[in-house]
This record gives sequence, structure tokens and C-alpha cells, in this order.
Amino acid sequence: MSVWPRAVYVHVPFCLHHCGYCDFTVVASRDHLIPAYLECLRREIQAQMQGLPQPWPVDTIFVGGGTPTHLNPEQLQELLSTIGSAFALSATGEYSVEANPEGLDESRLEVLQRFGVNRLSLGVQSFNAQQLLTLERTHKPSDAVDVIHRAQPYIPNLSVDLIFGVPGQSEVDWEQSLQTATELPLQHISTYGLTYEQGTPFFRRETTGQLRRIPDEVERQMYLTAIRRLQADGLHHYEVSNFARPGFECRHNMVYWNADEYFAFGPGAARYLHGVRSTNARSVVRWLRAWKDGVPCLEESEENSPQDKAREAIMLGLRLRSGFQISAFETRFQVSLRDLAGPALDRSLRGGLVEDVQGTLRLTEEGLLLADTVVSDFLVGDDD
Repeated sequence: MSVWPRAVYVHVPFCLHHCGYCDFTVVASRDHLIPAYLECLRREIQAQMQGLPQPWPVDTIFVGGGTPTHLNPEQLQELLSTIGSAFALSATGEYSVEANPEGLDESRLEVLQRFGVNRLSLGVQSFNAQQLLTLERTHKPSDAVDVIHRAQPYIPNLSVDLIFGVPGQSEVDWEQSLQTATELPLQHISTYGLTYEQGTPFFRRETTGQLRRIPDEVERQMYLTAIRRLQADGLHHYEVSNFARPGFECRHNMVYWNADEYFAFGPGAARYLHGVRSTNARSVVRWLRAWKDGVPCLEESEENSPQDKAREAIMLGLRLRSGFQISAFETRFQVSLRDLAGPALDRSLRGGLVEDVQGTLRLTEEGLLLADTVVSDFLVGDDD
């Protein structure tokens, strides 16, 4: 008998503005598509959940984007009602919704609270006015501070995203943003180095010299500053980019990092179900046209081999600061870590990038600074 996931992700692609660094499935100035999106989302959920008892019990729900709270209060209510008809959150479950400071008014907060949303992730990105302009954000630092204080009575579990390595950003600027964040009633902070993904306006601007990257050493120091500063304030550094007060780690994201399965719906949404990873079409219009006719619209689908699943679990598990227990990994995937990835393991151990602490494999601080390189080495493997 198949085991079905207890986690669900819903993607809402609508935004006020599509920021130049963003590589997610997002559309701006297309609000006329929202009613069709809501109807097609309902159809996709009904089709994918056909045959299962509903509402299906889950432990985590994550509504991301885009900006889910860009929907007006009535549309937001329809969205959450559709989700609530299909999924029943457990009594101790986590229900996260992403939001931006602009537009997050009391009427939307009331809708979120009424439908059981108990975690809010705010795309603040910076508390510096100049950096917000560079990042093409449409809110001001004071707007972000204000909305955090206004949201806290409705949803006490608040998280913010912050970006470092922004062109023109100094280490002092970054420290000041961190300082502001630690003075606010936040339970979780995510810090990300700015990336220039191919196909984004920022990539083209960097390529033509309109944007200048922060030197690697400065960006490295900014990351170390975040670790030092946030840990000193009592936040637990539990994943490469994430910090939380004890007990407030993002449970939905832990599903990803533990290589567990989950449902996913909406344009561009990626799911992991019965050993198959599949991604919906990133084109919102294409996804809408397909589901208008009741036809699934996948961009890619792949069932990994047992070895690839195990390698993927290494890659994800090493993102956690606690790492993963080798014996539990070997039992779960029925493979020896050394047989699977011996050369990569030896390289990382010799280079001081990972350490084996009483049977638990984890990144060292040096490995943390080179996390993407380390985990990709395990993921790719060796031809010999």
C-alpha cells in the first residue's frame, strides 16, 4: 500500500512587481488571471487527490509565490478555502504563507488568521533603503518594521528573508539590517546571498557591467557575520541559510531537507510523490490553458534510481547544521555511504569540509562556506 505525504505546497504566482533577481514562477500586472488561477488550482487539487479521503490529513502546508497576499481579501479567502477543503492540518501542524510588506493589511491578516495560518514568512530582503531600491523592492524599511508589528498579534510566528551581497552594500549596511531584525518580534530569519540566475534581468545587467558583484571575500564575511550575530541573539543556526529561535524551525522545509515526499500544486510547483519528482509548467498561461481543459501540465518528471535517491538525501541532509546520522541513512537507503560516495567523502574529509562526529556526518564551518560545492560533489559522484 502506498504511503501518501503529510505535507503540501501551493504556488501563487502573482506579484505587484517581478524583481530583477527573482527566478521563481512569477507574473506581475496580470491580476485579471487570478479568478482563472483559483478555478484551475481547485481543479488540479481535485484531480491529483482523487481517490483519497478528503480533507487529507497533513502536518505542514506552505503557500508560496510570488506573493500569496497580493490576492485581495476575497480571493485570499477563496484560495485558503480551496486548500482547507482538500487538506486538514493536524492540531500541532504548521501552516505557512509567504507575504510582502506592501499590501499586508488588517483585512488580509484577519483572513489568514481565520483559516488557521500560524506562520508568516515576509520578503523583507533588507532594512536599508538604498539596497531595497537596488533589489527593486517596492516597500520602505519603515513599511517592513510597521507590518511586522501589525502582523505579530495575528500570527506570532513571524519569519523574514534577508539578502546579502547586494551591489553597493557594505558590511556595515548588512550588520545594521541584522541589528534591526534582531530587535523585532521575529522567530525565524533566513539569510541568502544574492544570486544572478541565468535568464533574469540581474544576470543580464551583471553581464553587461550595469551591476557589479560584491567581492567573494566580502560576501563570505557577510555570511559569517550573520552566523555570529544571529547566534549571539539566541537564534539556532539549523540550516545553511536559516536561523530560528528554539522550536521555531520551519517544519515544512525540514520535509525537503529530510528528503521526504510532499504534494505540490500551481504553476511551477515541484512535487515529490511515490519516488517521482515532477514539476508543473512554469508558464502561468500554459498551466491555465491545460487545467481549463482538465489536463495535467508537467514540464518535467523523473523517477530517480535508488542510488540517485540516496545521493540526493546526502545533498539535502548536509544542508542541515546537524547533518545526518550515517547508520540511519544506510538503513533507509540500503546502501553503504562509503560504497556509494567513498571518493567524495574522502575528499571532503581530507579537505576539512565535512566531519564525522560519532557517526553523524556534517559540514564544518569551512564546508559551510563552500556548501554548494561540497554537496554537488556527493550528488554527481565519480565515473570510476
